[in-house]
Amino acid sequence: MRGGRRRLRGGSPARRRLAGAPEQEETEVDGTGTEPTAAAVMAELAGLADPRARAVNERHGDDHAVNLGALRALAKRLKTRHDLAGELWETGDSAARLLAVLICRPKAFGRDELDAMLRAARTPKVQDWLVSYVVKKSPHAEELRTAWFEDADPVVASAGWALTTDRVAKKPGGLDLGGLLDIVETRMKDAPDRLQWAMNHCLAAIGIEHAPHRDRALAIGERLKVLEDHPTPPGCTSPYAPVWITEMVRRRQDA
Repeated sequence: MRGGRRRLRGGSPARRRLAGAPEQEETEVDGTGTEPTAAAVMAELAGLADPRARAVNERHGDDHAVNLGALRALAKRLKTRHDLAGELWETGDSAARLLAVLICRPKAFGRDELDAMLRAARTPKVQDWLVSYVVKKSPHAEELRTAWFEDADPVVASAGWALTTDRVAKKPGGLDLGGLLDIVETRMKDAPDRLQWAMNHCLAAIGIEHAPHRDRALAIGERLKVLEDHPTPPGCTSPYAPVWITEMVRRRQDA
């Protein structure tokens, strides 16, 4: 290695895709003059593990033990390293996958790669971060939204609904909001937990963002009573759609 820089090179076709080979570029090394290896990063993650964090995460269906603030600090130090992200993802370790999401190049993934990654991301936090930080920034986001929306796997379908909620709030043009409310009204009550949560989020977004549909969104929430008794910490807004919609609309009117 010369001059403190090294160019990323070949490997298998899958590795080259994960390394963003079509847009190959030089990557700065760290302060020691060497690229951080996946083994070194995994060792650092192991050192950051906290049994208390694991206990909290397990209550939410997650299986990692690294404080998310510490994870973000590590990602900030590593910066963008798409090849390393690929190696970390392939370990299957949830903390490593969360870190991979933070240091990858979202636009470097192909459509089928993202589909496979989503189906492999079986814990809520990994799935949520993958959708929020990678898929939403991908040129394949809309294609994946429509493909996942009606998937037979409720975990995959929940990702489709999460992407739909993002469109409801930011780019609603072309969406059938009334049709979405029809689906929520008929399916949300009996949907599996993660899919139900995603559908409820979409219901609230329609009610908050689109006044012509607000009364119907409120009525659906009141009739179905999904998450009406969900524990809500002091100072936070309940995810129960009628309360959520009413509070967010009030805040915007008072602003």
